[in-house]
Formats: sequence, structure tokens, C-alpha cells
Amino acid sequence: MEKILIIGACGQIGVELTLALRKLYGASQVLASDIRDEHPLLSGTGPYVVLNAMDAPAIHALVKKEKITQIYLLAALLSATGEKDPKRAWDINMQSLLQVLDIGVQEKLTKIYWPSSIAVFGHTTPKQNTPQETIVEPKTVYGISKYAGELWCQYYHQRWGLDVRSLRYPGLISWKSEPGGGTTDYAVEIYHEALKHGSYTSFLDKGTYLPMMYMDDAIRGTIELMEAPVEQIKTRMSYNISAMSFAPEEIAAAIQKHIPGFEISYAPDFRQQIANGWPQSIDDHAARQDWGWKHEFDLQKMTSDMLFHLKKQKA
Repeated sequence: MEKILIIGACGQIGVELTLALRKLYGASQVLASDIRDEHPLLSGTGPYVVLNAMDAPAIHALVKKEKITQIYLLAALLSATGEKDPKRAWDINMQSLLQVLDIGVQEKLTKIYWPSSIAVFGHTTPKQNTPQETIVEPKTVYGISKYAGELWCQYYHQRWGLDVRSLRYPGLISWKSEPGGGTTDYAVEIYHEALKHGSYTSFLDKGTYLPMMYMDDAIRGTIELMEAPVEQIKTRMSYNISAMSFAPEEIAAAIQKHIPGFEISYAPDFRQQIANGWPQSIDDHAARQDWGWKHEFDLQKMTSDMLFHLKKQKA
């Protein structure tokens, strides 16, 4: 039976992925961990330990003690946060991965999951329908670390046969957890501000198209990738994965269908430059072809679901 360790379980992806994996494997088989106290949504749903993603001996000891067979490494400093302290971001993002890859080889783990991002792409990458394999020249330390990490994952698979799997997430939108310091966070903040104040000032300018995905799709896609038979996994770097692309004015228009008086204004900051270097849409045919990826949420369906749950949450 599989025993899973999630490192970074209290982050934007981690909370929902932990809950989904516990539903699939059973609460006792999914050990959640983070450097901070347990997230309220995880409380009472299964085992939790405080764990530093940089503490290799502690991770290794926990893997041996709990007889862990799979690790999901989600701990990272994201794009906007990483630019404030690039060397720290590089250290955290790279060291945590290399430690887990080494543990994977030493303990013969069955699978490791490590997320990448559209941040690996840069200004020279084709912006429309960005291919699976293309020019990759990231301009942020987050993107640099993610691309380097993809290469390390591929290396460990080729050299030691380690079953490492990865997705290049677009911007992720969720009502369950707070934004984590990314350039696409406006697409989460806007819903909260629409309900709270009826207006929102976007830190990205109008016309800034970026690939986005509702968290429900991202979690399902992650699990489908990890559950796919090994022979279906054709890339050992990271799969492009996509659902929708929109600009701030389009998400505002979707919200206005539910909150007619909602207003949006624009005050682009340093994150605009980051966004300008990213793709506007993603070609994910490889994921669809290899292991049957298919998204379920578009902008309208996502907006309805986000506002429904946020209203319920605030009631």
C-alpha cells in the first residue's frame, strides 16, 4: 500500500491536493507537512507534522520511520515573492528538490511529484499556443529554478530510473486557500475584493492575457498524472497543462454578470514585467494525448463556482 508524504501541504496547491489524496488513499496513508502550523482546512482530516523542506536529515528520517513510498514536494518561493530575495528563492526551490530526489533514489520511492510552472518560459518563447518543447529563457529566479529543476528530474529518471512526474501549472485560482505570492494572484484576489468592496485595483494591466486554471482541474490533473501507467509518461521534464486564458477585464466582465456594480481599475506594478514575459496561451496536446488530460472549467463556470463558495464562506 502506498504511503504519501506531502511537503508544503499548507500552500495554495497543498491544502486541496492533501484533501483529495486523503479521499483517494485514506486519511492515515497521507502524511501532510509544512514549516508552519497546520492549515485550518486540514485540521482533523489526517496526520500532520511540522517539517522544514530544507532539513534533509529530518525528511529522510521521517520517510524511513513512516515507510513513505511517494513524496509530493510542493514547497517553493513563487515568482513575485522570489524576486524580492532571489538567492533565498534559488536555495529553497533547488535544495529542497535535490534532497528529495536523493532520498527517492536511496529509499527506492515508487513515485515523486514536483510541480513546475509556465514561469519557465520567457520573452523569446512563442506567446500563443506555447509548445511542449520550445525556446525556454526564463527571466525570474522562480522560472530559472523551475527549469533547472525539470532538467534535474529528467536526469534522475534517466540515470537512476526514478519515477518523477511534473506539471507546468498555469495561474491557479481557488476559493479554499489564499494566494501564495505569484504573478497570477490577481485572479484570486479579484473575487474576494468583488464581494468585500465591489471594486478591485489590478496589479496587471488590461489586455494582459495569461493561461489560468481552476484549482479543481489542477488537483484532478495532478492525480491523473500520478495515477497514469508508467508507460504513458513520455516526458520526464514537465507536461504543459492548460484550461483557459483571459485578461483582467475579461474576468471582471464575468464577475459583473453576478455583481452588476463591480468596478475594476488598473495600477500595474513590478509583476507586470514578469507577466509580459510569459505565454498568453498553452499547447497541452502532449498531456491530452499521453494520459488523457481534459479540463472541465472555463471562465464562466469557474466564476460561478468561486462566487458561490466565497459567499457561503463569508456567510
